[in-house]
Amino acid sequence: MNKELNYIGFDKKPSDTTVVVAMSGGVDSSTVAGIMKNEGYKVIGITLKLYDDGKEIAASKQCCSGQDIMDAKRVAHKLGIEHKILYYQDKFKKGVIDNFVESYLKGETPIPCVQCNQTVKFKDLFEVSKQLKADALVTGHYVKSITSNNTTNMYRAIDENRDQSYFLFNTTREQLNYLRFPLGGMLKDETREIAKNLDLNVAAKPDSQDICFVPNGDYASVIQKFRPESFQKGNIKNLNGEVVGVHDGIINFTIGQRKGIKVSDKEALYVLKINSEKNEIIVGPKEKLGKKEIILKEINLLTNKENLDQNIFVKVRSTGSLLEAKVNLIDESNAKVNLVNPEDGISPGQACVFYAKDQFGHKVLGGGWIKE
Repeated sequence: MNKELNYIGFDKKPSDTTVVVAMSGGVDSSTVAGIMKNEGYKVIGITLKLYDDGKEIAASKQCCSGQDIMDAKRVAHKLGIEHKILYYQDKFKKGVIDNFVESYLKGETPIPCVQCNQTVKFKDLFEVSKQLKADALVTGHYVKSITSNNTTNMYRAIDENRDQSYFLFNTTREQLNYLRFPLGGMLKDETREIAKNLDLNVAAKPDSQDICFVPNGDYASVIQKFRPESFQKGNIKNLNGEVVGVHDGIINFTIGQRKGIKVSDKEALYVLKINSEKNEIIVGPKEKLGKKEIILKEINLLTNKENLDQNIFVKVRSTGSLLEAKVNLIDESNAKVNLVNPEDGISPGQACVFYAKDQFGHKVLGGGWIKE
């Protein structure tokens, strides 16, 4: 057995080990199911039905659509594994969509994928996997996990362009010890090659790009659907407090945005602040975007507090770089982060994830939600 790739940390034969594989219908989770089956594990595939999609949504580049559920069923049939569909529309609406809408109305820029992992996927699916007496819950996330002495630590994936550790910062220690991520040591091309060799129908399927319940990336239409009253006109002001324009609703703006402000000035203007209480957008020059201090709420730690008493790295957006920083815990759930160098476009509602480098790579230490 290729331990580096497929070994999932149990001192018993694969044939005596039951794993639940979260199957979204994409190439990554389908390949994981195939790897586990080929290694001789008892595999149960589970697909989540998270929202009621129309035909126009099912055809878009999203995960968890009706087409994806059918693809997952075909893969399970091809591999000869048990497959279940769990209907979690109500849980998803309450735990993810409602939070997404409320967050935008507060002037934040939310990340529903983190909340989906935190609630529906790793909380509810975790409990179901335990009920099925599975030894582990296995997913197709590009995250490297290393298990020793019954403790699993999470690292950035080898394929840094695919790394999804940012989205998993809120995983609990109990969940992490139960989760396995076989793709963390692979490049995407290798994953597709395995899917092709397994003759899976999804081997060439394009990656999902949109948030699953946001058709074609048009999040404003989702908010219009659930909270039509939120599109209220308000003032756009400069740093001197002067009104320089009018907006059609704060939900149309994010920190660092330049296009679509529709205010002319002798220099380019950027969104610096969104004030939901006053329904105002504050704009100014690019040099005012850089910030060095961030306040975090709802901290989740995957390490001892003492391990934060060093210079670490943080990520303040999913596509961002690792930034040198110092983290100071204010209390159990709040922290202040001081960046060594200023960073543009830091937005409330996004996550700030902590990393430390060791011999295995960049280990995830936890993180929190950006408050201000």
